[in-house]
Amino acid sequence: MRSSLLTGAIAAALSFSGYAAAADAEAWKSRSIYQVMIDRFARDDGGSVDCKLYEFCGGTWKGLLNKLDYIQGMGFDAIQISPVIKNEDKDTAVGQPYHGYWSQDLTQVNPKFGTEQDLKNLVDEMHKRDMFLMVDVVVNHMAQEFDNIVPPKVDYSLFNPFNDKKYFHPYCNVTEWDNATNYQDCWLYPYGIALADLKTESPDVVSLFTKWIKNLVSTYSIDGLRIDAAKHVNDAFLPAFVEASGVFALGEVLTGVTADMCRYQNKTKSLLPGMPNYLDYYPLNAAFNGGDFTTLGQIRSQAQDQCNDTLALGTFIENHDMPRFASQNDDMALAKNAMTYVIMNDGIPTVYQGQEQHFKGGATPDNREPLWTSNYNTSAPLYQLAQILNKVRKNAIKVSPDYVKQTSNVLIADVNHFCQSKGPAENSVVFCVTNKSSKGDSYELPVPGGFRDSDQVVEVLSCATTTADGLGQITAFMGAGEPKVWVKQSALEGTDICPKTTVAGPIKENGAVSKGAATGVLMAAVLGTASLLL
Repeated sequence: MRSSLLTGAIAAALSFSGYAAAADAEAWKSRSIYQVMIDRFARDDGGSVDCKLYEFCGGTWKGLLNKLDYIQGMGFDAIQISPVIKNEDKDTAVGQPYHGYWSQDLTQVNPKFGTEQDLKNLVDEMHKRDMFLMVDVVVNHMAQEFDNIVPPKVDYSLFNPFNDKKYFHPYCNVTEWDNATNYQDCWLYPYGIALADLKTESPDVVSLFTKWIKNLVSTYSIDGLRIDAAKHVNDAFLPAFVEASGVFALGEVLTGVTADMCRYQNKTKSLLPGMPNYLDYYPLNAAFNGGDFTTLGQIRSQAQDQCNDTLALGTFIENHDMPRFASQNDDMALAKNAMTYVIMNDGIPTVYQGQEQHFKGGATPDNREPLWTSNYNTSAPLYQLAQILNKVRKNAIKVSPDYVKQTSNVLIADVNHFCQSKGPAENSVVFCVTNKSSKGDSYELPVPGGFRDSDQVVEVLSCATTTADGLGQITAFMGAGEPKVWVKQSALEGTDICPKTTVAGPIKENGAVSKGAATGVLMAAVLGTASLLL
């Protein structure tokens, strides 16, 4: 079915102009994103089917709509979905385009995922639930099967609207990953599929893309974009494309080097409003796999100095391009700590489907398992943890909107711990994560300066309570490698987060837990919520 994505300019402009203001960077900072790979999330009938991971498995937009309760039940209020555009439909030497990244016709939606109306129905239902939609878009290339004989023989007339060779760079393979001319003007991945590299510096290409993105956003009331392979397109193209869209965008810049990433969001001129936070990803992943947290603390400080707005970066530990966290170490306590960092850190939390089910797939395509194999288990430990953490984060934003406008303060960044406080001093949230794993010992960890003198606080994952000392310090009773998150008790009034807790006196008295603290833990245990290890 032919789409109207490049027509209806007047109606599009009216819809577009009214919607953009609601989906800017500030609006997205308060959101929490759940990333969905459409083909692997849910089928129309909600059923389960075995499939090869390099072929289509049958997930659809309608299937996602029918499972929105599952996502919303974790507290996520934004969803990032696969590209929606019609792809090369042939079975290639590297599999089928189940992922949606092999664009061939920008004027049509991907029939494998559903109809235009199916996509509109999904967006309508999400907006009724006050959920944002972020759509992945591919601007670096168009795709066509080829026989692995280089240079690829590409029939450019099959592409729409870029149906002429003039829109593309001459063939060369990306080989110099630190040379911008090479990685922006040459072609990626020359095996099985030809990713014909678009001349995003060309005024004609820019014009066609800006018209297309305006109409895509307005036709489907899209709230935000993820720009695939943003590092591989012309620098000047990016701000023009984002401005034309009228919505917030996370542009993929795959690098762990601060200067490389922050040049896309520097203090004088930003090429992108936001990016997936690979600067955190690499040291965080290393810290949980035999490393320590000192490098993470250093990188975060560098990023705050060099990037324009680290609060607009998307924090993650898993995505569709990287091996699953549990593929390296399936310890549940480590996975809980990783989830805690992602949701409670600065920036926009981004959780990839299956992380909450502790999926263990390695490199692509093994990290793209169908979610239905989990039976959408809402009792899974990480599902339950995400639910609690999102509640805490949303409540912190409700109590103090400045919570998402202020960068956090690192309290501890050592071999085994990373602790930070976030939010205004009068309503801060403090968390500590550790890499000690479920075999970790029991010990006391002083956490300095996260609160104010005599603040009464609740550790929300155990519902244990304590009172900060004169310096705002609390003592964390660590054990079995579990993460900790503390919130002022007054901030939890009227919520269902740790109800009926009893505030203790100072939690440490002469090396022992105070009577008041023990009472708080006992009461929480009676309520079935305590898991604090003393």
